[in-house]
Amino acid sequence: MKQAPEHLLALIEPVVEGLGYDCVGVEYNPHPKNGLLRIYIDHANGILVEDCTKVSHQVSGVLDVEDPISDNYSLEVSSPGEDRPFYKISQFSQYMNSTVMVHLFSPVNGRRKITGKIVLVEDDVITLEENEELLPIPFAAMSKARLVPDYLVAKGGRSGK
Repeated sequence: MKQAPEHLLALIEPVVEGLGYDCVGVEYNPHPKNGLLRIYIDHANGILVEDCTKVSHQVSGVLDVEDPISDNYSLEVSSPGEDRPFYKISQFSQYMNSTVMVHLFSPVNGRRKITGKIVLVEDDVITLEENEELLPIPFAAMSKARLVPDYLVAKGGRSGK
């Protein structure tokens, strides 16, 4: 899944934020028969099913009027969970010293998947520390990034080694 195109973000983010939620990210996977539009929302008090329903209802209304997607699709609204995906550089800054798993478009040091602690976010480069090695990775080189929950890091799971 990848970040939704700008025109969808421009429609969806103001609706989500207008309802008092953080729009963590929007993914769109087009498909002629069963596309998927997934919206991740968050709030300081957490997210309940009712919150997802409220956002889904409001976003559906806007999408019905604007009709930006011509193919069939399902709309899904959810919390980002403990292994939240990252879509923006600012999200890495929010989680300094946390562990993330990053997938890359092309290999860095011969690898396309790196799990490390966020130690520096400067301009568009995120520096991860993995096994005492510092790996500066341009944000544009990342195809996917997710937070690795502390309980998994403690157990050595999710490539927390």
